Amino acid sequence: MNDSRQPSSCAAPEPASPPVSREQAMDAVRTLLRWAGDEPAREGLRDTPKRVVDAYSEWFSGYHEDPQEYLARTFEEVAGYDEMIVLRDIQFESFCEHHMAPIIGRAHIGYVPDGKVVGISKLARVVDAFAHRFQVQEKLTAQIAACISAVLAPRGVGVVIDATHQCMTTRGVHKRGVSLITSQMLGSFREDARTRAEFLRFIDIDGSR
Repeated sequence: MNDSRQPSSCAAPEPASPPVSREQAMDAVRTLLRWAGDEPAREGLRDTPKRVVDAYSEWFSGYHEDPQEYLARTFEEVAGYDEMIVLRDIQFESFCEHHMAPIIGRAHIGYVPDGKVVGISKLARVVDAFAHRFQVQEKLTAQIAACISAVLAPRGVGVVIDATHQCMTTRGVHKRGVSLITSQMLGSFREDARTRAEFLRFIDIDGSR
């Protein structure tokens, strides 16, 4: 099920060098506040740098996670089950790497196991691990699919993401109510039109459910 378009690794990227201290990060926030035209020392903004750095620690925790580890524990006692498994409507929040603006959406994952399955919560954790980094949606979609394919070695994997981008709704063209849909199909999901159609029917991407 090799696909030359898959990313070579789904591990966490190497940390930036040299490391940035917490105080340096807070100073950067103060600089942005001054650049925006406000005064970081005033009461309402005095603790903002600390809050922003705390928030960044949560929003970008994916840089310190290895998504492969979430899929390492699998189960083989599935009574011969070999049909499609689908987890849909996995809500996530990420950030656009171009404007550092939020990407908010939902991911749908399907795979056809080849002798082993993984706990469904682990699929959601894989989504979060990649989403909690600076992203573009196309790359996020491919990373999730490649990771599941590499670790579980299923007969096929499908990932569809439907998300809104605040870099488009709150700036630039200011178009609200617009979402971007991306998909990555590997193995039987790419090669077999019936498998792909079954997956898309399960997730009901047209929103009719």
